[in-house]
Amino acid sequence: MKLLRMKPGHGEIVLAEGDVAVPEQERELIEAFRRELDAGMWAAVPTESHGGRREAELVKSFAEVPRDAERVIFFPRAAGGAPGASF
Repeated sequence: MKLLRMKPGHGEIVLAEGDVAVPEQERELIEAFRRELDAGMWAAVPTESHGGRREAELVKSFAEVPRDAERVIFFPRAAGGAPGASF
C-alpha cells in the first residue's frame, strides 16, 4: 500500500509505503495516515469505476481502508467559501 499526498504542480508525493500484512510496516502506515489527518488533510481510496471515470471513497480512519487497497490519497480540505454565506 502507498500513502500519497496530492501537491499542486507536483502531482502525487509518496509519504509512506508498506505491506499491511507485516505488523511493523502496518504500524508505520497507520502512523503516517494519522499524521496526515491531524494536519487537516482528507483521505480517499480510489475505487474501481465503470466507463473510465475516476472515483474515490473518503475514509476517516485507517480501519476503513480496504486491506487490498493499493493506495490512499491525501488532499487538502477546500478553503472557506464565500464570506458571510450561511445555508
